[in-house]
Amino acid sequence: MTNNSKRIDVIRLDENMTIKPTVHDSLQWLSPLEKPFHIAGFAWLGQDKRYRRLPTSPTLSLPHAVDELANCTAGGQIRFRTNSSRLSLRAKLRGPSDMYHMPATGQSGFDCYLGEPGDQHYLSTARFDPASTEYEAELYNWGEKREFCVTLNFPLYQGVEEVWIGVEPDAAIGSAPSYADDKPIVIYGTSITQGGCATRPGMAYSNILSRSIPLEFMNLGFSGNGKGEPEVARTIAEIPNPAMLILDYEANSGTIEDISTTLPQFIPIYRERHPDVPIVVVSKIRFAGDRYYEEMRILHEGRKKVQEETVMRLRQRGDVNVHFVDGSNLLGEGAEECTVDGVHPTDLGFLRMATSLEPVIRELLAQTKN
Repeated sequence: MTNNSKRIDVIRLDENMTIKPTVHDSLQWLSPLEKPFHIAGFAWLGQDKRYRRLPTSPTLSLPHAVDELANCTAGGQIRFRTNSSRLSLRAKLRGPSDMYHMPATGQSGFDCYLGEPGDQHYLSTARFDPASTEYEAELYNWGEKREFCVTLNFPLYQGVEEVWIGVEPDAAIGSAPSYADDKPIVIYGTSITQGGCATRPGMAYSNILSRSIPLEFMNLGFSGNGKGEPEVARTIAEIPNPAMLILDYEANSGTIEDISTTLPQFIPIYRERHPDVPIVVVSKIRFAGDRYYEEMRILHEGRKKVQEETVMRLRQRGDVNVHFVDGSNLLGEGAEECTVDGVHPTDLGFLRMATSLEPVIRELLAQTKN
């Protein structure tokens, strides 16, 4: 193992694990809440000890739907290094898989990437009964010791009450490499931000970006409920020391008048705590219906204009760290063919989104360092 790794000679089964081992199980089971594991994507984990994207007891009362959706674990990651010849996990979920347009593997599954930051490659996805709320899944079995840095991506549209990592009894477990910077990138938005409808967790665009930009990403997409409320803005602003905030909530923003109110409020609220952090406002991706429904096209054009003008106005007032990205260009040609239902991207759509956003993010991060 490498220098930043810690060997565990005796790994004991945690007595608090309610998911019981299978008969003749030869693995030892570890809680990723313990060192040397690192869990990313949950800003309040240290405080609440729950896999949840917003605080359990927020300072301000959050909209009920947002509070519930915060239990979905989109963007969460378990990071560690091991030389175990086998790797399995056990998960206890808040409910079964029940989405008609999104695979159970994306809604409720974990997937596994191997490799160092910037050089991670997909290996496997948990296999399980979609009707079950508990499962055990083998992620690999080499038959020999091979050392890898492992990243496990949490489910996108399901809550996780428990997760346990199974390794060989004599395996060494070490820390994953540190990020290039300890400042996270925070993304606030809609069902698309949350990862609907990726076939597996690693294909949500925040997770794709995390494999090319070695920083922690915090996914705060709330399906159908990314509406830009002031109390949500203040709660998000509690996340300390961010590298960047991306606002991608137009699709849930309501009328042109609604976003004309929420966006000019959201940014100043965030600025109270983070006066110089880059803020990137991303307008909605192109939906299939934009081509055929005039009222849909007019709504999008009006809301996009509000976002552009809000950013321009703030920049003219001296906030040079707020930026606008035209989301209608993110999917490129044939945008509607990159969706499941004319709205939510497929894996291809998410890959195109991430590929389009990556150079923008990199440039702004570089400017911040300079």
